[in-house]
Amino acid sequence: MSADAVPALPKYYLLKTEILQLIAQEPPGAMIPTERALAERYKTSRTTVRQAISELVAEGKLGRIQGHGTFVAPPKVTHVRQLTSFSDDVRADGLRPDAKVLGLGTVKASPETAGRLEVPEGGTVHRLERIRLIDGEPLAHEVAYLPGKLPRFKANLEKSGSLYAALADGYGIHIIDVEDTVETALAGPEEVRLLGIEMGAPLLVVHRLARTAAGTPVEWTRSAFRGDRFRFVARVKSGS
Repeated sequence: MSADAVPALPKYYLLKTEILQLIAQEPPGAMIPTERALAERYKTSRTTVRQAISELVAEGKLGRIQGHGTFVAPPKVTHVRQLTSFSDDVRADGLRPDAKVLGLGTVKASPETAGRLEVPEGGTVHRLERIRLIDGEPLAHEVAYLPGKLPRFKANLEKSGSLYAALADGYGIHIIDVEDTVETALAGPEEVRLLGIEMGAPLLVVHRLARTAAGTPVEWTRSAFRGDRFRFVARVKSGS
């Protein structure tokens, strides 16, 4: 092969483009043909079909339910991270946010958490663990750490339905500055169990440090979002 020659595209990649064309006009939830039917239709092996479908599932174009088949996935949730809560952002997209609290209590701050929240290492911080849901579907596993005294924290959180609303309404804590750090990861056993995804599925992990007007840290959160159902959008206004 000459230096200028372009290598041939893998068979599974070519099949991916064919399947994308096949489902382009199909509504979310529509079932696609079986692996056997696709292999016969495109005159290729089931191994090639399986690889193409697996990548489309990882990319959020297709969904798969064990024992039921593969279907056209709904559009990804667009989450605009700004000085609003997850719930506010989701409602702005016309979707229904919800959260399932897995744990709420106090723990000793680890070295990393203490450094982020500017509290003594081993000091007491609040730990809130939740599953964030969109229209009843698990989207993210979230663990938040918060410093300071927050009396009746659980009751205020249940009443407000949003962490930021609970902080503002219950304690007069207003977040005006956030720093989000985004990285990718692969789902492990915990995410498989909590989010109902496959082992090794792509995740978008967002670490958020939130501060008040005085620069005091009030939230350090790790959120692991399903990569097949979520995309991250950040907006910055010029001059702000």
